[in-house]
Amino acid sequence: MRAPAQPVIRLRGKAFSLAILVIAEVAAMATWFATTASLGAIRAQWDLSPFQEALLTSSVQAGFVAGTLLSALLSLADRADLRTLFSASALVAALANGAILLFEPTDPAVAILRFVTGMCMAGVYPVGMKLAATWARGDLGLLIGMLVAALTLGSASPHAMAAIGGLDWRAPVAGAAASALIAAVLIRFAQLGPNQAKAPPLRLSNALDAFRRPALRLANLGYFGHMWELYAMWAWIGAFFAASFAMRYGDAPPFDPRLATFAVVAIGALGALGGGFAADRLGRTLVTALSMAVSGLCAAGIGLLFGASPWLLLPVALVWGVSVIADSAQFSAAVTELSDRSLVGTMLTVQTCVGFLITLASIHLLPYAVDLLGWRYAFCLLAIGPFLGVLAMLRLRLRPEASAMAGGRR
Repeated sequence: MRAPAQPVIRLRGKAFSLAILVIAEVAAMATWFATTASLGAIRAQWDLSPFQEALLTSSVQAGFVAGTLLSALLSLADRADLRTLFSASALVAALANGAILLFEPTDPAVAILRFVTGMCMAGVYPVGMKLAATWARGDLGLLIGMLVAALTLGSASPHAMAAIGGLDWRAPVAGAAASALIAAVLIRFAQLGPNQAKAPPLRLSNALDAFRRPALRLANLGYFGHMWELYAMWAWIGAFFAASFAMRYGDAPPFDPRLATFAVVAIGALGALGGGFAADRLGRTLVTALSMAVSGLCAAGIGLLFGASPWLLLPVALVWGVSVIADSAQFSAAVTELSDRSLVGTMLTVQTCVGFLITLASIHLLPYAVDLLGWRYAFCLLAIGPFLGVLAMLRLRLRPEASAMAGGRR
């Protein structure tokens, strides 16, 4: 009579642990865009060059690249206790963000602290995906989609904090620090699922598997095209809204552009969940290719609505917000399914390492594209990535290894 009760216990463990993981991920990832969300308030008090503005975001990306590179070389996500690594990373991120309040935004120390925050996120984002994957049972795309949805909401939350905090640039920074501190405690209550492999031996060459295997290489190339677009869009869509609203309404827009930014980033959570649900049933390559095609078209066309009524501009931006992230989790799910089981954490870390390295280029290049082309055509630069990503995923669909994805649905 006791045997039937065991699956119920496991189900409760899965549901509870994933709920804790999602909440902790949202809370920790709030630190990512804490200063980016404050740009409007910072500009009101300090003169920033385009490079300084971009540095407030790109320093986090650079830190993340450094952290994931170190983690990949040491295979930390496959060798360390996942909850301890997540908790320690969130704690240090909270302290680094709190320390920003001691300096002016133009102080070089801020960029250093943002770099440290990015390094800590290497112990949160890919580690969270690995933790979610331990619970997967035919729903890997949806589970990782939940994590990406959490990342999306966490990334959007500072924009809401900024709107509530008015012109106080410290509000999103302080809120994000407190949020990360909560995440460091919460993650200790999560449990690991049954899908755990034996830790691999420590070899620096483990990380190269991501490029040695053709199917993994194509999955990663699709992800790299996606990342060229994603974070530059998230980093600069707020500035685009502010400039567009100012051009049409001057100092009296119908609503705060920061709330529009929050809506466009946050709605991506629905895209991540919907993309995961669809990919588990229709196939990873189909969903990723379709998502990138839509987001690429939005990137190429949204500038034509610059200065137009927000009621025309915002719907297109919301479609972009959904499509730009709907595919993200599926690249990670594909890598999880195509990798050696003992190296899943390392492969996820390598993927995110190179992907976020690419974001450094697009984030810094976009302001120069604005100066050269204006907002009407600047986002066309971002469309290059998803269109190349579509080609990579269609090639992956033709490979025999693709049958390992989504239960054979490719």
